[in-house]
Amino acid sequence: MPTSASLNPGLTDDAVAASRAAHGANQLAAVPGSGWLATLKEVVLEPMFLLLLAACTVYFVLGRAEEAITLLVALLAVAGISVYQAIRSNQALGALRELTQPRAQVRRNGALATVPVAELVVGDAVLVAEGSRLPADGTVTELNDFSVDEAILTGEAVPVAKAVGDAVAGGTSAVAGSAWLTLTAVGAQTRLGLIGSSMEGIVTEKTPLQVQVRQFVLRMAWVGAAAFALVWGVNYAKSGDWVTALLFGLTLAMSILPEEIPVAFSSFMALGAARLSRLGVLTKQPQTVESLGSATVICTDKTGTLTQDGMRVQQLYDEATQTLVALPGPLAATAAAVLACARYASETEPFDPMEKAIVEAFAAADPAGAAAPAPMLHEYPLAGTPPMMTHVRQVQGAPLVAGKGAVEHILAVCHLEPAAAERVRQTTHELSAQGCRVLGVAQGAPVAGGFPAAQDDFQWTFLGLIALENPPKANAAEVVRAFTEAGIRVKMITGDFPETAQAIARQIQLPGADTLLTGQQVMALDEAALQTQAAATAVFARMFPEAKLKVVEALKRDGEVVAMTGDGVNDGPALKAAHIGVAMGRRGTEVARQAASLVLVNDDLAGMVTAVAQGRRIYQNFKKAVFYIVSIHIPIVLTVAVPLLAGWKWENLLTPVHIIFLELVMGPTCSIAFENEPAEAGQMQQPPRPLSSTFLAGAELGRSLVQGLGITAAVLGVYYAASRLGQPEAAVRSLVFTTLVLSNILLTLVNRSFTQSVWQTLRVPNRVLWLMLGLTLGLLLITQFVPAAQRLFGFVPVSAAALGWCALAALVGVGWVEIYKAVLRSRIGGLSQGAAAVRMAVAARSPAPAR
Repeated sequence: MPTSASLNPGLTDDAVAASRAAHGANQLAAVPGSGWLATLKEVVLEPMFLLLLAACTVYFVLGRAEEAITLLVALLAVAGISVYQAIRSNQALGALRELTQPRAQVRRNGALATVPVAELVVGDAVLVAEGSRLPADGTVTELNDFSVDEAILTGEAVPVAKAVGDAVAGGTSAVAGSAWLTLTAVGAQTRLGLIGSSMEGIVTEKTPLQVQVRQFVLRMAWVGAAAFALVWGVNYAKSGDWVTALLFGLTLAMSILPEEIPVAFSSFMALGAARLSRLGVLTKQPQTVESLGSATVICTDKTGTLTQDGMRVQQLYDEATQTLVALPGPLAATAAAVLACARYASETEPFDPMEKAIVEAFAAADPAGAAAPAPMLHEYPLAGTPPMMTHVRQVQGAPLVAGKGAVEHILAVCHLEPAAAERVRQTTHELSAQGCRVLGVAQGAPVAGGFPAAQDDFQWTFLGLIALENPPKANAAEVVRAFTEAGIRVKMITGDFPETAQAIARQIQLPGADTLLTGQQVMALDEAALQTQAAATAVFARMFPEAKLKVVEALKRDGEVVAMTGDGVNDGPALKAAHIGVAMGRRGTEVARQAASLVLVNDDLAGMVTAVAQGRRIYQNFKKAVFYIVSIHIPIVLTVAVPLLAGWKWENLLTPVHIIFLELVMGPTCSIAFENEPAEAGQMQQPPRPLSSTFLAGAELGRSLVQGLGITAAVLGVYYAASRLGQPEAAVRSLVFTTLVLSNILLTLVNRSFTQSVWQTLRVPNRVLWLMLGLTLGLLLITQFVPAAQRLFGFVPVSAAALGWCALAALVGVGWVEIYKAVLRSRIGGLSQGAAAVRMAVAARSPAPAR
């Protein structure tokens, strides 16, 4: 790896500023419609805003300035709330983009620094290494076996080897070696930026829930349009006054349109993503939050994910003496040669934990040798299946060809006698069964006149084995147990030996640790057989990129929602193919992070447990918000429509002023109060929901409709009883509106849980919800007891007893749901006891997990 940019010492701060002024920043053009003006335009074009504007205009035409001004103020309030929600969501997403922004190593002011990619300028000297994405167009000034995957531009999947002076393009990926680049174009002037206009028409695919929400709101919009026409027509036929008829048609249209739902969806997703980022889980797209609760399978790497980050060389196998040597400890000359050769086959400044452990062990065993220079003469990057890598170094004035890698590959190039090869394999299996990662080490004979085209072409001598210890993380078993309890199956996919993988799997108590497939077996199976085998297998060993991808695709065909963790370039295809790609934040390469939809900042799989729990909480709370909106809209709609269509005494009791009051209450309750609800107990003991499932149809929506009809019965019951008792229109309006608002408050409390009683949820903290309910009740009291508000809403004072009857009606109209939940809890309790009995019976027949 080059350690200095000898051909480009880097820019000074003044040169950076001048270059940025001349060529711009390393950013593509801003996404159209991303500013606050675009947000305001979007709000102004919302159907509810347009309906309010129309109603406000009608009031002015009728000369009713008080109502018109009230609606105008409400108009501004609705716009303000919508803009606030949009800005809040955009700020959350902006902070998220800042956290996920890639960084680059650049030489400036004579020193190496790490800066955001967006801050790079033309002329910068940038260091790129294997696994990183090139940040801008440039020219290679210094390199070390550097090759680039240019498929994003050319479509060619074969990496292209680069030489000094070659041009490279931003957006391509370094797949081997490292290089210093001098940037020649940034931002919109790069090759990728120049073709960016062709990408503007590409629309991000909507998630199933996004599609369902959009379809539901669109259907309700059509219903609202039809109802508007009907009410306008009936009113006009009865009164002959088309302006007044238009006003009450608008009232019904406003009551039907559930515009709170899409606002709530965007708020829930954006704020959920921001909440996850504070917990160490970065989401690339807010919509990813939705799919987290549906994950049924998690395919996880072993090294650094289930096992600890650091590694340690535990033992050496010395082929010369055919003995195992424990480390640390004194080494014979032949054993020392094994360790030295492994060190010289590693990077000069390694970043891989395995190579770091080898370098540390060599430095401890031979400080003088570790301090002596060993310049790289030639490098063969990691290649082959399974892989091997080779370095040719100058050690003590002579070339040394050092190779290390998978034992199978090392044995294949060394051509040992069958008996010797079998002895090495047996030793490898014994070390692997102890949970060690085992590498073969070999020394090649230098070739006169240059270097062969491939590393396998050297004449190799087998030296021995390196066994590295990588124990499980302290929380690995707990994480696996948490996933299992949540109904999510964990599958280990690793490049390690089967014995090593299964030893770790047993230590972390992975269910199905005794089931195994290797990468070669995976590739040998046809699609149907692999689909069956992949579902039943928990440990996949000796895996390579094509095999990983094939397993992920097989699981997806089997109907699983797959999450895949990875950190290397070779994990990119599988990460991209999985429903939820999860990259490691510390160990992960830039290619892996770009391919993934989630990044675990601390490389801790426990973050995925947190992410799944948050995903389930967000989905559950969004469902509560939608059911709340559907249930409260039904009585509003029917209170407007039934009296008119049934020919009751006062046909147009509610006006746009009353509807907008309810809208101003419902919007924040839906998108702020419910979003802030804590997770319900036992949520992580429930099975994952199917990704394509919907609560906007079927029995669940039916329950919400019935809940709305219950409130309707209470409101219309008060309406009917008050009118039969001879109450004046204003008094009936006061009582009906009071019943509707109190029902809204009680509905909010009841809908905090679909299973727990309201007495249980009252003890669950949610300050925002109580603030909204207090504000709603306070506004209701103002409309009932403040004379100016009474006149505006068309109310008159009513007795405390009458208000008590309104409260009782609301309690009956909403409270019946508590009886339904109690019956549901008793049924679930019985089913849970039966399921627990089955689990106990199965556990009694199953052998204890191996330790």
